[in-house]
Amino acid sequence: MRVYSSLANPAYEAGAFVEFSKVNPRTKLEGLNLNWRERDLRERERTKHVHRLHPYLGKFVPQLVEIFLRKFHPNSVYDPFCGSGTTLVEANALGIESAGSDISAFNCLVSRAKTAKYDVPIMEHEVRKALAELQDSFNPSLFGRLEENETSSEFLTEWFHSEALRALLIYRDLIDKYQYQDLLKVILSRSARSARLTAHHNLDFPKKPQRDPYECRKHDRTCQPTSDAFKFLRRYSIDSIARVKEFSTIRTEAPIHILWDDSRQVKLSQFDMIMTSPPYVGLIDYHEQHRYAYELLNLPHRENEEIGAAFKGKSIKAHEDYLNGIKAVFANARKYLRKGGVAVIVIGDKEGLYTEEMARELDFRVASRFNRHVNRRTGRRNGDFFEDVLIWKAS
Repeated sequence: MRVYSSLANPAYEAGAFVEFSKVNPRTKLEGLNLNWRERDLRERERTKHVHRLHPYLGKFVPQLVEIFLRKFHPNSVYDPFCGSGTTLVEANALGIESAGSDISAFNCLVSRAKTAKYDVPIMEHEVRKALAELQDSFNPSLFGRLEENETSSEFLTEWFHSEALRALLIYRDLIDKYQYQDLLKVILSRSARSARLTAHHNLDFPKKPQRDPYECRKHDRTCQPTSDAFKFLRRYSIDSIARVKEFSTIRTEAPIHILWDDSRQVKLSQFDMIMTSPPYVGLIDYHEQHRYAYELLNLPHRENEEIGAAFKGKSIKAHEDYLNGIKAVFANARKYLRKGGVAVIVIGDKEGLYTEEMARELDFRVASRFNRHVNRRTGRRNGDFFEDVLIWKAS
């Protein structure tokens, strides 16, 4: 028997709720239509300022985070699967102290770059100077100095044209000279993602290097494999400057804590709210998704500690391990959640893994749960998709 209320899910065709700044603790969640269509919530709004500093599969819509942060108005919030830092960015914009932990060193790098406090003129000067130095290094007279930028990574030599890889390696070796190294590393990584030998329509899940011309479903024409990384480094340098500038105008002094650690055992300070989107079972390998960054930046790997990684499969054993991992994460977080605290969990729970029994076992009660229609699905992720929003209260 249900002991919680399942919020009515408005019809998909009904008017969507977009007055985000009007949400407050008195706002009733019942009846809010969060089934945003493209015309309701444009891509440029979903990826505003630093949210598009680097592409990231599986992140939730920042406006969804904003709504629940405004509704529950915590003094501090924690995301045990902080990913690319969506919760941390939105919390800071609202003046809320935040903490996030993640097993992926790359995820923590992106989160740091997004949320850092920048001296904007210095930041812009550094990004432009690094780009200018890279351009100078492409002088043909320096061509013989390639050995200074060699790599022993078989992955990099397999997935990048030699000239693209040369640009990436030269840029990488410039980074240590600058103050805002995390930002430059993210620009490098974002550029590497686009410069790989892969079809334009298959950036998310490339299977093998694309070395021959191909019929491109993104551009509806025959495309050539890319051999140029400099154009991406230039494009994303300019874009990153603009995005950091934009966020700096709304960034607050609210503290941000980013912890590269296992969320099942990380030590935390007390907080009032959990706002998170856990990984799905057997869907994405987050380390492998960003392998180019791990190889270029020599980041430490902890992929075996990922919860629900795709390489672990979807067997009964994989489901058991996933649930045990998720429970351990929330059990650890629960120890630091203040009395009366709330957890908002966004997850596509079509298998019914996040049950009332699970919540009770973790010392929560399910206050409400509703289903949200996600319609912007492309490529491998096309078709209707739904995600569940669970609201658990600390017992």
